[in-house]
Amino acid sequence: MTIDEKDLLNSILNSLSNIDFIKPEDFPNIDLYMDQVTTFMDTQLSACKRHPEDKVLTKTMINNYAKNDLLPPPVKKKYSKEHMFVLIFIYYFKNILSIGDIQAILNPITDKYFASGSDFGLENIYSEIFCLEESGMLNMQKDLTRKYQTSLQTFADQSKDDQEELQRFSFICMLCFDVYVKKQLIERMIDSRLPQMGTDKTLSEKGRNKNSSEKKRKAESPEKNKPKSSSD
Repeated sequence: MTIDEKDLLNSILNSLSNIDFIKPEDFPNIDLYMDQVTTFMDTQLSACKRHPEDKVLTKTMINNYAKNDLLPPPVKKKYSKEHMFVLIFIYYFKNILSIGDIQAILNPITDKYFASGSDFGLENIYSEIFCLEESGMLNMQKDLTRKYQTSLQTFADQSKDDQEELQRFSFICMLCFDVYVKKQLIERMIDSRLPQMGTDKTLSEKGRNKNSSEKKRKAESPEKNKPKSSSD
């Protein structure tokens, strides 16, 4: 995704319009091996890359997601369409949210709807969200245009060269503040609505408690953990 400095706003809007969304009907109806999953995702979301050499998804990422209970395990080393729906959500969430927060958001959904066998599942959820994102793109373009026009009104008393740099900085700051506020909102929703799933703090406390319990168990059983001597 490149930005033309000579025509910043139009370049941004064009880049935004080129952001890829994988349509529900574009997902394969057969289960895929890991290599096939990474190839599919990399091809479908290639326009979202910052640099051409970037990878949308790797084997290591998939393994880490499964290890952190973000992604249900594959069946006979194959991943279903529902696995890929979850991977798409993780792909978008991970840019602004922690692993613990993604768990808090996704786990209740996957626990209830992943391979549920009912008439309503993850495909229905993905399709509904896809429609929301697609329709929201126009509003996002309008908001970006408004912010950009506002930034051009700043630092009017500076020299032309300084003004251009400062106005661009103003635009970036407005975009960053927008992301910051929305991230704060998401985190507060997670903390207030889904405390039982745990955030990073809760997860780290669980890890410390587990390690503490393990150390305590070993300390209470010295004979069991003592190495056998050659005379035993």
